[in-house]
Amino acid sequence: MDESPRPQLSLTVTSLAERPGLEEAMWQMAGLWPQFMLQDPVSAVTYEWMARELPEFVLVATDDADGRLVARAFSVPFLLHSERRGGRLPARGWDEVMLWAFADKRDGREPDTVSAVEIAVLPELRGAGLSGRMVAALRDNAGKLGFAEVVAPVRPNAKHLEPRTPMEEYAFRTRPEDGLPHDPWLRVHVRAGGVVDSVAPVSMTIAGSLEEWRSWTGLPFDEDGPVEVPGALAPVRCDVPGGHAVYVEPNVWVRHRL
Repeated sequence: MDESPRPQLSLTVTSLAERPGLEEAMWQMAGLWPQFMLQDPVSAVTYEWMARELPEFVLVATDDADGRLVARAFSVPFLLHSERRGGRLPARGWDEVMLWAFADKRDGREPDTVSAVEIAVLPELRGAGLSGRMVAALRDNAGKLGFAEVVAPVRPNAKHLEPRTPMEEYAFRTRPEDGLPHDPWLRVHVRAGGVVDSVAPVSMTIAGSLEEWRSWTGLPFDEDGPVEVPGALAPVRCDVPGGHAVYVEPNVWVRHRL
């Protein structure tokens, strides 16, 4: 379902570098992700790093009516067109691009591309067009910083409704009436100028003990095999004898030429 044409909020969108006083409110935004999605080990060490080391690539949006923080967007610069990487977007998607960005910053490599990392809107304001405005803001910000391309390992927001559908099939499904992507979040990116490029089949990997998965989801995790978890884009693989379960999330790479 598309975002409805409700009256748009009047927003102020800036980088965190311009308004560092909003960092605490940015971390306190609640209800953005299912609990299990917060357990990725790469995200555990890179989110604070982005805010500290790359605040000009972190965007914050406030409602002009009351100054409330209503959306945030993270992005990272990285080197894509190196001899080793060859301009190829990685199969390990989100996790890989975060590690590349971290290593490039540490080792002093000059970045040539920006990757979106997260765009999040307060749950009560979803459907008001804010996500599209944040995509546009990320594009504009990357352009102002001198980059010619933004890429995004997109997490299609309706894929969780059919977790057993292969992402290769889902990602390229279009609507017959206009040829736009079937998925609402992919539609937002395409309408903003993006092109669906490829699937990142192992974009994020989250592993945990069965007790951890029970605490994250409220599900029993007492049978071997795939477990459908609310909010997950693919089934979680449960190994009862091994005492653990693993979620491998596929994402969809979208390219935005600026």
